Amino acid sequence: MIQHTGRHFLQIPGPTNVPDRVLRAMDYPTMDHRGPEFQVLGQEVLEGLKAVFKTEAPVIIYPASGTGAWEAALVNTLSPGDRVLMFETGHFASLWQSLAERLGLTVEFVPGDWRSGVDPQAVEARLAEDREKAIKAVCCVHNETSTGVTSRIGEVRAAMNRANHPALLMVDTISSLASIDYRHDEWGVDVTVAGSQKGLMLPPGLSFNAVSEKALAASQSAKLPRSYWHWDEMLGPNAKGFFPYTPATNLLYGLREALIMLVEEEGLENVLARHDRHAKATRQAVEAWGLEVLCRNPSEYSSSLTAVVMPDGQDADAYRKVVLERFDMSLGAGLGKLAGKIFRIGHLGAFNDLMLGGTLVGVEMGLIACGIPHKSGGVQAAMTYLAAEPGQAVSGHERRQAS
Repeated sequence: MIQHTGRHFLQIPGPTNVPDRVLRAMDYPTMDHRGPEFQVLGQEVLEGLKAVFKTEAPVIIYPASGTGAWEAALVNTLSPGDRVLMFETGHFASLWQSLAERLGLTVEFVPGDWRSGVDPQAVEARLAEDREKAIKAVCCVHNETSTGVTSRIGEVRAAMNRANHPALLMVDTISSLASIDYRHDEWGVDVTVAGSQKGLMLPPGLSFNAVSEKALAASQSAKLPRSYWHWDEMLGPNAKGFFPYTPATNLLYGLREALIMLVEEEGLENVLARHDRHAKATRQAVEAWGLEVLCRNPSEYSSSLTAVVMPDGQDADAYRKVVLERFDMSLGAGLGKLAGKIFRIGHLGAFNDLMLGGTLVGVEMGLIACGIPHKSGGVQAAMTYLAAEPGQAVSGHERRQAS
């Protein structure tokens, strides 16, 4: 066994690296979650999240993984047997479909090739056919973590509007929130699902529903059973900064610090531009290696991760094993039907140019070590791009002083 020194490179597309500042914020004595000090914390994070979702709507926080937020979105708005339109964009879209079916919903699952996002034209055509308005919700994964494909949610909403269809729009942003441009209010999303462990730079353990007025109205007549996930049970105490049950207090400390870093210091638009820039540098490296990005459509490239197709006859899992054992770096596996066929490079969260450079060096060394056919120069291509296109240079302190 190789004895590694230095830090492990965690380059899966989530959970992501947690900044030291966030870890230190969580390293604090647990407070009374019914007391006045906690009330201030609760009000700060519940209000602060709205800037990240780009919404004026309430954002509900659950101590759960993103799967819990999937379930909360469905059970609060729908009734047994309701028809839901979903799209096979990858592994996580398929998991959400399975969850919906287990809840007793009737899912119309539009097949896909796992290399493309939701087709807005297909949304419009299917909803136009639904003259009885039997479809109660359209559910999309904004950024499919298993494929590195980002669906165009604004265009999906426009397609629904053209079809003049009343279905709710529900969107999973688990691997896109605070990493890829997302606009809950502007795009007319009814329920946005998110998790803490990716762009929000936290450990796993928190999940979120941002909820429109239309979704809240639907929740009053929805008949799927719910107790723990009930929005009404949360919204009452949330109005005063509290929760109906014991919250994940120390994760909320970390969330407050992450929101300060993302919104107040770096600025959300700078955060998104940074992710775009690192994604483009990564794709330039992949292209220079002569390898293929899984996503087919450049307008759907993900800024959270890049999925790379292995050459014929090469095993992506064997390659990832060598990279882990030799260079102490974790890359994302291919999931479901992509198992062994791709590897995924995560470049989201608390990340900078030098971390990306080290990541791409590890990827290229792995290609060499495994004898995988490729061209040289991927790292150089990325470095040349990053050096020529400097990112946001204004410090958080300077931004606060200017304001």
